[in-house]
Amino acid sequence: MSVEICVKGEVLTARLQGEIDHHTAVGMRRDIDSACELNMPSLVILDFENVNFMDSSGIGLVMGRYKKLSKTGASLHISGTNPYIYKVMKLSGLERIVKLDSIDNTK
Repeated sequence: MSVEICVKGEVLTARLQGEIDHHTAVGMRRDIDSACELNMPSLVILDFENVNFMDSSGIGLVMGRYKKLSKTGASLHISGTNPYIYKVMKLSGLERIVKLDSIDNTK
């Protein structure tokens, strides 16, 4: 699992790759949190387009970032989720607190 961080103005995008599980989520949290502390963005986008597997650790990753960002007034946006990950996030109720976008793999 890797995270590529891109900052443009007040927008920080974290492009996630591979699998998100208990072991990989630890490093991802650290990288995203460090980048947020350094750049103080007003919007953080977690891009899941290249994530092919996620367990409940992915939900925890999103919830933890949401809680940290809400203390600073920043917003969190989830993008590029495949249909499976989108469904997991929707069932967990994440769409009630963050903007959640899916990619359409049927085209």
